[in-house]
Amino acid sequence: MNKRQLCRLGVPEDCVNVCINIIRDGRLRNLVKKSQIKKIIPQILADPESYKVDLLWGDFAISLIQHARLEQEDDRREPVHLSVWGDDIDEATLSQMQLACKLPVAYGAALMPDGHVGYGLSIGGVLATLNDVVPYGVGVDIACRMRLTVIDLDGETLETQLEKYRLALEKGTLFGIGKKWQNNKNHAVMDKNWNVTPITKSVKDLAWEQLGSSGSGNHFVEFGTLKVVSELPTLEKNHTYVALLSHSGSRGPGMKVCQYYTKIAEERLPKRYHKFKKLAWLSMDSHEGQSYWEAMRLMGQYAAANHDIIHRDVIKLIGGCPIFTVENHHNFAFKEYHQNQNMIVHRKGATPAGEGVLGIIPGSMADPGFVVRGKGCPESFDSASHGAGRTMSRKAAKNSFSWKEWKKELNRRGVTLLSGGIDEVPGAYKSINDVMNAQQDLVTIMAMFRPKIVKMSADADARD
Repeated sequence: MNKRQLCRLGVPEDCVNVCINIIRDGRLRNLVKKSQIKKIIPQILADPESYKVDLLWGDFAISLIQHARLEQEDDRREPVHLSVWGDDIDEATLSQMQLACKLPVAYGAALMPDGHVGYGLSIGGVLATLNDVVPYGVGVDIACRMRLTVIDLDGETLETQLEKYRLALEKGTLFGIGKKWQNNKNHAVMDKNWNVTPITKSVKDLAWEQLGSSGSGNHFVEFGTLKVVSELPTLEKNHTYVALLSHSGSRGPGMKVCQYYTKIAEERLPKRYHKFKKLAWLSMDSHEGQSYWEAMRLMGQYAAANHDIIHRDVIKLIGGCPIFTVENHHNFAFKEYHQNQNMIVHRKGATPAGEGVLGIIPGSMADPGFVVRGKGCPESFDSASHGAGRTMSRKAAKNSFSWKEWKKELNRRGVTLLSGGIDEVPGAYKSINDVMNAQQDLVTIMAMFRPKIVKMSADADARD
């Protein structure tokens, strides 16, 4: 049946494409005959709840239920409240978050003090829904995350054995767009069920090749010193340790997962919501919503495995042993309890900061980062910043700065930069101290990390 015929049967225009795809799939698999279609569709229209779990027609029934819900909410709904931290937030970023607050599936939003413009949802943005997931609310680099490992080595060795540390970073991971290992790394994550969705099945080979690599953009692996200022497990207060800090995510596989499900969500987006194209959502009652969730969770495990391998291999190369580790996602969606109900909290460039939860907030290649303990602020949906946040675009940074000036500045700050892009120098970022001061009600600083030997990608492609 075509679009006109379906509309004559009473199918809402917003649900036509879903219906056509199901009919096409059912005909190809001999699950439905043409003569049955005109009978079954009016039955589903009359009682979609009865068909929610139907193996063939379930997604069509769910699209009808969601259509009715959205039409009711359109009549009564105001934009949800946006809580903002920090004074240094530009108008474009605020406008982007204010648009997200108008999503018919939004139930709460917050913007962290490192906020800046991203794709769909702002970087530093937090978006809460009840039963819908927004792929671009998580981001292209699904499960981009931090990991810090304290090592049993003397801090003086960062200077006296610089060459050993340099070689460990050069050989322990790979940087650059599309970079792959010649010999695949081994990790239990590759024994997971990669057939859980069509897209995860298709990217498994790529995941093998990129496992243990770091990518590009603002991703880094660096050695530095960690000074403990409050109580942390196994570490002495006021003592300074050698630490390894890494920042990266799910690489090419995560990007492909995001693109795959964003395309599906955009195709299903009702025309009246076209302005929300990059914030298109999937109902968690739908097959595609559940499929995205499973794929996202797998990408989270894969990203964690990347860090696990990097830390294992780099620490082995310097001959050290780990004595303390903390890590967290900052591009992810979480099922959490807020405002007396279960919600899906999207954090795109935001650190989980529930009460007592440890996390890492980095600065820039020459500015300090912090191990923090969350305070569980309800207005932020238990979130904090994920870094300092950019003050200018990569293009603007490339046009504004030169290595001649910044190499002198890095040397003055005691930082050895092995490689990196000029668009990643500290001048392209907000002051991390200002950002931390703006979120004292969100986190408590437990330790301060100072970078000493830094490795980033020279191509510095943007990935948020």
